[in-house]
Amino acid sequence: MGRAWGLRQKQSGNTATANIGGMYDGMGDADPRTHVLQACRDHDVKFIRLWFADILGTLKSVAITIEELEHALVDGITFDGGAIEGYARHGEADMIARPDPATFQLLPWRPRPQAVARMFCDIQRTNGDPFEADPRWILKRVRARAAERGYTFYVSPEIEFFYFRDSRTPEPLDQGGYFDLTPSDSGSDLRRETVLMLEEMGIGVALSHHEVAPSQHEMDLRYTDALSMADSVMSFRLIVKEVAMQHGVYASFMPKPLADQNGSAMHLQLSLFRGEENAFFDADAPDQLSPDRRHFIAGLLRHAPEMMLITNQWVNSYKRLIPGFEAPTHTSWSFTNNADLVRVPAHKPDMEMSARVEYRVPDSACNPYLAFAVALAAGMRGIEEGYDLPMPVDRPVWELGAEELAARGIFALPSSLGEAIARFEGSEFMRETLGDAIVDTLVHNKRHEWRQYRSQVTAFEIEKYLPSL
Repeated sequence: MGRAWGLRQKQSGNTATANIGGMYDGMGDADPRTHVLQACRDHDVKFIRLWFADILGTLKSVAITIEELEHALVDGITFDGGAIEGYARHGEADMIARPDPATFQLLPWRPRPQAVARMFCDIQRTNGDPFEADPRWILKRVRARAAERGYTFYVSPEIEFFYFRDSRTPEPLDQGGYFDLTPSDSGSDLRRETVLMLEEMGIGVALSHHEVAPSQHEMDLRYTDALSMADSVMSFRLIVKEVAMQHGVYASFMPKPLADQNGSAMHLQLSLFRGEENAFFDADAPDQLSPDRRHFIAGLLRHAPEMMLITNQWVNSYKRLIPGFEAPTHTSWSFTNNADLVRVPAHKPDMEMSARVEYRVPDSACNPYLAFAVALAAGMRGIEEGYDLPMPVDRPVWELGAEELAARGIFALPSSLGEAIARFEGSEFMRETLGDAIVDTLVHNKRHEWRQYRSQVTAFEIEKYLPSL
């Protein structure tokens, strides 16, 4: 629920290189691999973790020693793609993880001397071609399409999560509420340590605070280009868990761990720039909504239902998306309501660089590479085809009757994983954006999860039905 929108960071690489790369500015146009090797020598790095994400956004890692680093930077590391969710069928498994030198960073929570560093990897086939189901490559491809039209896509996520006493039962550490600063907010020190660790890795934090639910917290990352931000979100989730573990508690990004409380979202603050100009701002337009911003919002509204298997990929995700918990249930937008799918945040008249849109349906357990890719693709489709933006709603959507909703062009979002699977599988737009490999594999994976869930007999059912039926 944070409202910070930091200064736009201008860079083409990952912000995570900030405190390493700056040390070698005198090297001019030297190969970035040279920077990495020099940084390892300077900081006594012994191990380098090579990171990438599977189709679900689970962080994968292989560690190499400094002696293997130069080889890995040139040739990559071969691994068994058939053992990674969504990567390959058995029998065609060999793949290459090629480190991206721009993402080199020391891991501040690992002991020193003999430090540990990390780099994100791009996944390739053994012939050197990009692997079509690599989430990071998919985001690169969608971003490149926008760049061909002159746009740069910036993202600032507001990431919510919980601290619990352990991973077995969702027992909160406090009974604090929104923005509380009292002894009841036992997460203050955890947040402080996490922010310091994130900044040590070059990941800017705009703000952090206690959220609405007991033991729920939020951190807003300072916005940057979408690829750098997706890498940062992957790092963020690990760091939050690492700090919590060091303090004997458990951090969870589960979308809805407490039935009677708000769930955890990842609200996305989005903007498009053309060079130094914010394409979402028009001083002469009503409400300063440029045509690009209007069409972009319309794209998000139209395509949100078919994108929700990406932005809300778990059975539990749909327990969050119900009325009364500040979460969207319909394809509505407004300037003020926190329960709409898209909100247009206010900004000061002289702060045109801050013009943006807030996409509120994603949760903090999604795959950030794919979520950012489909959000950008939907917005760009709206711009390219000139989608009309319906009127904003001026009251909660659940107060509107069925006829008024239809007249306004507002439709219900999928309310279960099963509905989301059906909308996603039948979407030509999703197949065009993500490719058949991602779509078919994700549908197969999620159908299995949905079948497992539907076969369960819950405590609710036993308590409600067994005594009377």
